[in-house]
Amino acid sequence: MTPDSDEPQTPAVNGANGASQQPSAEGLAAAAKVASKSGKPPVHLWNPPFCGDLDMRIARDGTWFYLGTPIGRFELVKLFSSILKLEDGKYFLVTPVEKVGITVDDAPFVAVDFDAVGEGQGQDLAFVTHVGDEITASASHPIRVVRDETTGEPSPYILVRDGLEALIDRKSFYRLIDLGTHHDGWFGLWSGGVFFQVIPSEELLDP
Repeated sequence: MTPDSDEPQTPAVNGANGASQQPSAEGLAAAAKVASKSGKPPVHLWNPPFCGDLDMRIARDGTWFYLGTPIGRFELVKLFSSILKLEDGKYFLVTPVEKVGITVDDAPFVAVDFDAVGEGQGQDLAFVTHVGDEITASASHPIRVVRDETTGEPSPYILVRDGLEALIDRKSFYRLIDLGTHHDGWFGLWSGGVFFQVIPSEELLDP
């Protein structure tokens, strides 16, 4: 499969005993396409055997790479993202019959935009990811902010599903800060009836 292919080409080649010989991006894409025909694949229900690692990587900006080359087709990236699974801090692409490891530089998704509805404690922040997932920040989809120990620079995330997070991109984070408020000694954001802490108020208010 070439990175810009519109469709997966062929399934993984099976050996004489029917077992998959080598993790195959083509086979995974074909299986994901079949599984997604009836809706979002129920990845949380699948627990197939581990079949090795695949030379696939998700960069911090959300770009997917296969064999070191960017995957240029949005629909193919969206297909792969639908079969992502996080287990014990490691990322896998999973089908009903196989599980392969991939590399994720930071978070597997990027939140590229959001809409704010309402105000104050009644506010809802509805995000969209680079692959089209839509989530509203709430107790079930919390926002968290990690600060670099050296520079103090914040990295904000929102939970998309099943432990998989989206890094909130910089332009969206700047807009979020404009909507922030102080509550119980913290500067943060209201959404879904929950206050999400961003930075201690005293740090923000210090001259």
